[in-house]
Amino acid sequence: MDAQLTSISVYPLKGARGIAVGSAEVRVTGLSTGGVADREWMAVDRNGRFVTQREFPRFALVRTEVLDGRVVLTAPGAAPIALDAVDRPPAREVVVWNARVRGFDAGDEAAAWLSAVLASDVRLVRFDPSRPRPCNPDYAGDSGAEVRFADGYPLLVIGQASLDHLNALLATRGAPRIEMNRFRPNVVLGGLEPHDEDHLATIEIGGVVLKPVKPCTRCQVTTVDQATAHSGLEPLRTLSTYRRDDRLAGVTFGMNAIVVAGAGRTLAVGERASCEPNF
Repeated sequence: MDAQLTSISVYPLKGARGIAVGSAEVRVTGLSTGGVADREWMAVDRNGRFVTQREFPRFALVRTEVLDGRVVLTAPGAAPIALDAVDRPPAREVVVWNARVRGFDAGDEAAAWLSAVLASDVRLVRFDPSRPRPCNPDYAGDSGAEVRFADGYPLLVIGQASLDHLNALLATRGAPRIEMNRFRPNVVLGGLEPHDEDHLATIEIGGVVLKPVKPCTRCQVTTVDQATAHSGLEPLRTLSTYRRDDRLAGVTFGMNAIVVAGAGRTLAVGERASCEPNF
């Protein structure tokens, strides 16, 4: 079946707002823009454990921009700060879910900036590429797929029709519509039926081949309005009525995907996507 690549987003800092881009380089570890990789940066607490909008909804107000290969952060009431691409040893051990990985500390100034924005003691770290982080082989198999600071996989793919269907259901409940940014996808596809992405073996876009491998379980981040940082009950309340997956002990929306061919190529909005069903 044919679809179209309608949106591309890259998230240089895990937990912060993403950047909508017209094109992005594809790496084994995910997308890249301006030389900065998706989830290349991450905030950690005093124990070295990752923090996101799950713990701090205000993270939604932190904007990211890539200028001359540097990530620039802005937030209400704070002066912009540019993050240097630190790669000086020693790297420190940090934790993403159950994975212990290594990252370079961005220094006291960056830590103080984000700590003030979030009103909590945090540090910023940059992924250490010399210590690759493999994806879960239970889903990625022997593909050799890697990921940086994302929860578990290089890309998240969602069909626009899936969000349109959800918004139609929200309307019947008298709830306001929500934007796609609640779900933080990297790739949005148009031209599919609702949740067709759940049943695709491969997605080929301009020589890049993506393989959806695992439904994405959704958490309270989806309830955070990305414009205001206010949280509520939706869309999890409505999703729980029709998207519960007992195998994963949660509700799902979108598919985690790996790159199986075409690393080094570029994806561009508007390109045709050839989708191969897995049934």
